[in-house]
Amino acid sequence: MSAAYKEDEEDWLTVCLKYLLFVFNFLFWVGGAAVLGVGVWTMVEKSNYLSLLASSTFAVSAYILILAGSLVVVTGFLGCCAVIREQRSCLSMYFFLLLLIFLIELVAGVLAYVYYQRLSDELKEHLNQTMTENYAQQGKETITAAVDRLQQDFKCCGSNNSQDWMLSVYIRSEESGNRVVPDSCCKTITPDCGRRDHPSNIYKVEGGCITKLEQFLADHLLVIGAVGIGVACLQICGMVFTCCLHRRIRMDPY
Repeated sequence: MSAAYKEDEEDWLTVCLKYLLFVFNFLFWVGGAAVLGVGVWTMVEKSNYLSLLASSTFAVSAYILILAGSLVVVTGFLGCCAVIREQRSCLSMYFFLLLLIFLIELVAGVLAYVYYQRLSDELKEHLNQTMTENYAQQGKETITAAVDRLQQDFKCCGSNNSQDWMLSVYIRSEESGNRVVPDSCCKTITPDCGRRDHPSNIYKVEGGCITKLEQFLADHLLVIGAVGIGVACLQICGMVFTCCLHRRIRMDPY
């Protein structure tokens, strides 16, 4: 094999690797946007429900995705510069940033999966206590708003059923105004509508709010885990392409 042919072959391989990295960067940005979008949407749109959870694992997973998605923007720009300039130092930095984001997203995915496994037990142990002891209490405005939104959004009443409210600190106090359930249990909210717990007036959902919230959180945890692990697997391709291009540049005597 002639030296000229070998040099042409090496140049062709280098060009192919550069184009592959460009394609990867585009997919990387798309994946990063998905990661960032899922994290931000979870925290902005559904943050009210987080105060009803005993642990912060759900929120931590979302924050990790936001961090990872933000790093993607910087890393993608660096990757394009590294490919264009063909500098080994830039490629090395790009590789290590990919590795860092890979580990961050993997942690988010694993946290989401682990929390998914114990979500049901946590809700059964803590949701009823949180609702009955903290609803409409001084200094617990966040929880009160979260419970009201939960019952209206999911059309449910009480953690397991409407009878759970009979043990509520609020319902047993004078402030309740003889209500048997909070007004947010009502199908149509009107002043003092919580005084009547007939099925025609309030939501009577089998399984109560626990079942509804559990399904909601489980679906979102699956999305968080799938997006985090999916983009992390995509980055493996990027790291392989980066290593190959780094090696080709290093082999170039010029």
